[in-house]
Amino acid sequence: MPAAPFDHLRVHSSYSLTQSTLQVKDLSIWAGEQSYGAMALTDKGNLFGALEFGVLAAAQGVQPIHGCVLKTKSILGPKGMGIEGDELLVLAQNQIGFENLMALSSQGFLEAAGGDPILNLTALGGRTSGLIALTGALESSLGRAILEGQSTLVDQHLSWLKTHFDERLYIELQRHGLPDQQKIEPKLLSLADAHDVPLVATNAAHFLNASQFKAHEALLCIGQSTTIHDENRKTLTPHHYLKSPQEMQRLFADIPEAIDNTRVIAQRCAYSPPKRKPILPRMGDDAQEQDMLTRQVWDGFESQWEKILTLWPADQEPAELRKTYEDRLNFELNVITEMGFSGYFLIVADFIAWAKGQDIPVGPGRGSGAASLVAYALQITTLAPISYDLLFERFLNPERISMPDFDIDFCQDRREEVIAYVRQKYGADRVTQIITYGSLKARAALRDAGRVLALPFGQVDRLCKMVPNNPANPVSLAEALKSEAELRREIKEHSEVRHLFDI
Repeated sequence: MPAAPFDHLRVHSSYSLTQSTLQVKDLSIWAGEQSYGAMALTDKGNLFGALEFGVLAAAQGVQPIHGCVLKTKSILGPKGMGIEGDELLVLAQNQIGFENLMALSSQGFLEAAGGDPILNLTALGGRTSGLIALTGALESSLGRAILEGQSTLVDQHLSWLKTHFDERLYIELQRHGLPDQQKIEPKLLSLADAHDVPLVATNAAHFLNASQFKAHEALLCIGQSTTIHDENRKTLTPHHYLKSPQEMQRLFADIPEAIDNTRVIAQRCAYSPPKRKPILPRMGDDAQEQDMLTRQVWDGFESQWEKILTLWPADQEPAELRKTYEDRLNFELNVITEMGFSGYFLIVADFIAWAKGQDIPVGPGRGSGAASLVAYALQITTLAPISYDLLFERFLNPERISMPDFDIDFCQDRREEVIAYVRQKYGADRVTQIITYGSLKARAALRDAGRVLALPFGQVDRLCKMVPNNPANPVSLAEALKSEAELRREIKEHSEVRHLFDI
């Protein structure tokens, strides 16, 4: 089947937090079903979904394009005060471009100091190689300056973009039925002609189809801590969905080159980050790391042997007990070294030893890592696993190749000191912190949707309690509706409850 004549270049997933209902998996499957040759994932300010999208889209026969909607400080000067940021869409052409995109995204978070990521426009100056830029529409510097009637500023900004992106710059057109979009389009067309910049059509997609508009409105309200009745809330239109190639062709039938250029841009982008194993600092080559680990483990074991003896009955034969421990250590060391994780144990033991040396409280160890006698010998954990019949295979198993993961708890007040030590020792550019993405479970989703619809708290709370609560195996709303007759009866008898579940 031939590829679609249009490629989406501005798509937001659920990683554009509280701004999109699109799941990366669903997005990838839909793109394959629509026979898209390529599609870009362009979340706001971040690349959280890049690797996931790259893998899943490619599995559907769709070329993944990696991009990001960067927010830059407004070019409108004092008039821009209060505007949270102008948008600029950038797409990675190659590895250099993707690395620049990662650097810009990271810098945006660092400059925001805890808020939404935002950049000074000048930060792009040395980071544009390998990047294609789309000027953006209403929320862009160009669009806002046009609406303000700042003709000189419009020309200056477009010239600045051309200087830094050269032939990798496109003027972006959008048609979501908004009056201001219609107002600025003639000026964008004349700018494209006057500055010799090609046009490209996009449809800012935030949900899968038009029927999901109400649900998306509720999500926006949750993110803004407002209700559906608030006239001042930020909103989109029912047209901000993943339109088909045919719909986009009809929408821009008068400017076919804007559709054609989506394919041109897709052909210019040919990079996706590869899956690879974790990159850990090296203490030496494999043999050196193994020797270091073996030496530290046996030294640690000897230093704790007397303590181990106190954990067993006095009539326990010491020689027999020692052989049990030695056999277990040899077994664990063999598994760890064969799986190539010697360095990981050395790194974890290093920063825990440093923290203890600084009198920073460290937890005793929890999770499956507490089952490792090697970890105990290295004082990563303080629980002797054999005395509690804990199985090392629950932590590390050669038949299930996966990265070991120690859960380490540091004193909340001094945790930053440990992070600073790790950054200083291994390099600030080689250390990062991992984010955890939360998701709304059934009861939480009902409570938030009820607040958005301004339903009485007591009514919503009663409905939530009808949803089975099983933290180990959370129940979805669809599953709850199948199993709970009382919940189905509430929906049948009360229109506001139907609305709550239909949203």
